Amino acid sequence: MPATPFVRHLPETLFNLSRNRLLLLLLAFAAVIIFTGIGLRSPWPADEPRFAEVAREMVASGQWLIPMRGGEFYPDKPPVFMWSIAFFYWLTGNLKIAFLLPNALCSLVTLGLTFDIGSRLWNQRTGAVAAMLLMLAPQFVLQAQKAQIDAMVACWIAVACYGLLRHFFIQRSWGWYFTAWGFMGLGIITKGVGFLPVFLFIPLLAMKARDSSLFEGSLTWRCALGPLVMLAVVAAWLIPMVLYVQSVGTDEAIAYQNNILFKQTGERYANSWGHLQPWYYYLTSVIPSLWFPLPLLLLAFFRPLTESFRYRPVIPVLLAWIALVILFFSLSPGKRGVYLLPALPMLALTLAPLVANQRPANWFPPLLTGIHLLLAVALISVGVMAWNDHPKLVEKVSDYSTDPARLHEAGSLVFTMGLVWLVSLLAFWRSRALGRLFVAMMLTWILLSTWGYRILEPLRTPRNILAAAEQVLPNDAQLGMLDFREQFLLFSKLDFVHFSFFTGRQQEERNAWRWMSEGENRHLIAADNLKLSCFTFDGATELGIAHRERWMLLGPEQMAPECASPARIRQFTTKSPGSWMD
Repeated sequence: MPATPFVRHLPETLFNLSRNRLLLLLLAFAAVIIFTGIGLRSPWPADEPRFAEVAREMVASGQWLIPMRGGEFYPDKPPVFMWSIAFFYWLTGNLKIAFLLPNALCSLVTLGLTFDIGSRLWNQRTGAVAAMLLMLAPQFVLQAQKAQIDAMVACWIAVACYGLLRHFFIQRSWGWYFTAWGFMGLGIITKGVGFLPVFLFIPLLAMKARDSSLFEGSLTWRCALGPLVMLAVVAAWLIPMVLYVQSVGTDEAIAYQNNILFKQTGERYANSWGHLQPWYYYLTSVIPSLWFPLPLLLLAFFRPLTESFRYRPVIPVLLAWIALVILFFSLSPGKRGVYLLPALPMLALTLAPLVANQRPANWFPPLLTGIHLLLAVALISVGVMAWNDHPKLVEKVSDYSTDPARLHEAGSLVFTMGLVWLVSLLAFWRSRALGRLFVAMMLTWILLSTWGYRILEPLRTPRNILAAAEQVLPNDAQLGMLDFREQFLLFSKLDFVHFSFFTGRQQEERNAWRWMSEGENRHLIAADNLKLSCFTFDGATELGIAHRERWMLLGPEQMAPECASPARIRQFTTKSPGSWMD
């Protein structure tokens, strides 16, 4: 067969290593990319501060069964991901490190499984290419370096797919089959959609209907026992949670149970209230960019891919499953690009045997080279514009910072990234286009997770706002907040009060007015774009800009003479976590 466009210039001895040694080499390289930057930044909005605070409260309180955020139940997600952060926080004592570790480790597991199943289905070369293709797609490393739930649930789904593929396409293994169902259950109590590998049975049964000789001994009545394993794993969390809720019996506990079981599952899918997008959102806005260049590879190898259907039935099964996952999420009105992450490893696995052994269509190398050059020129140009305070760039970043020095430093980073892309193009000109792209992408991730973190950290945290407030407040002051944000609680060195995440703005404001009127040295932080009736911003102390909003410190002088009593008294005080972020 023709030389591979991706691995032709790699030493052949690399692929002659034992499977375990090659796996360790790949994981070591991936760990350098993924783990770089851990400990260099704090949890950033929107999701990371929430999960980090839940984990911190688990360790502080010793109550791990029901997630708590700012002293009240957090009903939006099951607790598995928060448990993992809490475990590493308990183990290391450093939340700044702990909150990024679970996804980093899960991503390494996903890469290892992709390599291993590719090696078993084809050979080690194909397994290595599958892992490299997965790392090449921006969405994979992006989520590996974040503290969102999706990288973890994608890992559990990858384990389930791995188990089913081994059972049906390599060698019958009921152990792996039931393990797959167990990890589907774990995926469900991590983020609801852990059942997605079940969709593999649709193309499997279709193929079995066409050829009854397929999957002999693998597709039998015993397969029906798999869902029982999944339900048992779900029950291991569900039953204690329900029993706890019934024992507590409060309205808040029952609301937590109903929210986590119904609103955040079926209602969120069928009648989503956020992230509303048209049905074609994934096809036009997510896959072309976040999965780049895999969609182009799919087109470049389209003919050999369809020809492989005849002698490699695993290929159409994987493609059908990917299509079903995309369809499943496209049918819901609420869409986020990260929802598709679980399908990405299987797409890399599908393309790997073709990339490893065949040449793409003739149009692919020059197109990829052109994109590579275009990105290099664009990045260099933006960097130069930032150095020269281009009006449009100044306006663009003014919501985050008005300091020219920050814009210039960001320009230096972007310019350096452009040089990386340009030098990688010129230095590896004789190499294949996909290899050049891989080098540029990996170096870019290193830059972003070191230099980029240093630039973004002051802009993605409220450290400056709280420091300004603490500078003018006495040590025994209490600090409250309207329109509660978890990140402020994490960074506050004073006792922090909020008035329920689930209270409407009017009731929240009334509770805040009542709280301030009942004690001394009580102040509120609020964004100046809030429309308030019990407070005024006249004479308030300006604290600065964070998260594209201007923040003000409200004291007794900003209280209205009167404010209606709240329908229900709601206030939650959290003791200062101290200076753990310093």
